[in-house]
Amino acid sequence: MLVVSIAVVYGLLVGSFLNVAIHRVPAGASVIAPRSSCPRCETAIAGRDNVPVVSWILLRGRCRTCAEPISVRYPAVEAVTGIAFGVMALRFGWSWELPAFCAFAAGLIAVSAVDLDCRRIPTRILQATAAVGLPWLAVDAAIAADPWPAIRVLLGAAGSYGLLFAIHVASPKGLGFGDVRLAGLMGGFLGWLGPLHPALGLLAGFFFGSVMGAMVMVAGRGGRTTPIPFGPFLAAGAGLAVLVGDPIVTWYVG
Repeated sequence: MLVVSIAVVYGLLVGSFLNVAIHRVPAGASVIAPRSSCPRCETAIAGRDNVPVVSWILLRGRCRTCAEPISVRYPAVEAVTGIAFGVMALRFGWSWELPAFCAFAAGLIAVSAVDLDCRRIPTRILQATAAVGLPWLAVDAAIAADPWPAIRVLLGAAGSYGLLFAIHVASPKGLGFGDVRLAGLMGGFLGWLGPLHPALGLLAGFFFGSVMGAMVMVAGRGGRTTPIPFGPFLAAGAGLAVLVGDPIVTWYVG
């Protein structure tokens, strides 16, 4: 399908930008300038060496100038983003929802990577995701002259934010405020899909996190108080709600 092919290519390009954001946003640096460069020899990365995935393979994972190893995370983020955009294209087709949920997917990938690296979720990324994605949904609601999906966005965001805020207040060391903000963003996008989708996304995120926590304890790598970044699990729950939320909710309600 043409829409899937276009989405995958665009996703690879967006993934390249996400790599910059993942590296610079936690440090408070600009994602626009200066150009990316090798951290060892400080040589600016040429355009031919900045083609998503392909350049890393051709360079065999090393800087062209000084042979400094380039982390496999860079092509991994690009590939995952391309795949995510392609899956969103299969899910939504040619629609106003497609760019909105591609932006949502990109935001989830970025915050997951930063949370794994730094144990925090930057507000800048959440704000950018909302600013890029939600206007597309607003346009869709306006064209359809149906305010109910937009109302569900607000209710989903408020409900998800409020629930995790209450958990954060009860256990601030167990759940960071970045997770609270992420839940609000998730609730907004998932609310567009249906009134029960935000709850499904959160429940799935807590389930995935609980499974990982149990695996860590069984492996002897930590205990109940071992800090585990929760953002990636919330993102996984949101992804599940977007892709298979409709049949799950239909089964539950039925």
